[in-house]
Amino acid sequence: MHTVWKGAISFGLVHVPVKMFSATEDKDISMKLIHRTCGSNVSYIRKCPTCEVEVEWDDIVKGYEYEKGRYVLFEKDELEQLSGEVTKTINILDFVALEEIDPIYFQKTYYLSPDQAGGNAYNLLLEAMRQSGRIGIAKVSIRSKSSLAAIRIIDDCLAMETIFYPDEIRSVNQVPGLPDAVNVNEKELMMARMLIEQLSTPFEPAKYTDDYRARLMDLIQHKISGEEVSVAPEAQKTNVLDLMAALQASLEAVKLPPNAPGSLDKSASGVPASSDAAAQAPADAAGGSEVVAKVKKPRAPRKTKEDTVS
Repeated sequence: MHTVWKGAISFGLVHVPVKMFSATEDKDISMKLIHRTCGSNVSYIRKCPTCEVEVEWDDIVKGYEYEKGRYVLFEKDELEQLSGEVTKTINILDFVALEEIDPIYFQKTYYLSPDQAGGNAYNLLLEAMRQSGRIGIAKVSIRSKSSLAAIRIIDDCLAMETIFYPDEIRSVNQVPGLPDAVNVNEKELMMARMLIEQLSTPFEPAKYTDDYRARLMDLIQHKISGEEVSVAPEAQKTNVLDLMAALQASLEAVKLPPNAPGSLDKSASGVPASSDAAAQAPADAAGGSEVVAKVKKPRAPRKTKEDTVS
């Protein structure tokens, strides 16, 4: 791993020298912009519209636009001094319980390893945090940007999560179209809870894959091989006009055993047990629900060169 930052964790009078490494990596497939006519890579030029010349990095400074077309300018060393990055310190302010932090606050994860002769202090902080069940809330400056951070343990490694400041989190009150009150049909709610229960499982991150990236890489390989590839258009969607029928069909799709705990029983709920009957159920059986659920038809297989030749 490449070291992205070197400094120290500070809590109280304890100083723990550490090195920082990115814990995640971007797996997006990079694409370049190509001139269709000649096949050349299109480049971007930093050009001043007033002087009509290309501008070198040494002639560029940062500026804040306080009025339209009017800026206050800052040199690089001014911003570095302001950020306090020269201290190179992750300053722990408080220790809190992890479950008290909503996931919306988290940004990016970094691994921290002991630096120089800091192994003993590193192990002391790690074990003390493990036994206390607490994580540290700290302030840190990385690349001239001040950030709030959470110091926690991942396996036997200290990790740092940069987190948003509270005023960077938008209020849900700004979201348009939220209902004033939550009113749901009791039968639909019961079936929705049953469906959630049937789909509940321990979190196994290895089973989730980026299907788009896999399809794109497959398409890239076909194009490199000179094969003609025809991507089938998306299948037309059909509507299931009744939310109760959609819930019933979803339950049957996950193969809910008829006598399993929480299984749907006609005598107990008054809801048909078969998907055919549910699909024909009138809307008033579901409390007159007007919600429309959409079900996709299976995709047509993609044509390849071999299909064309045959």
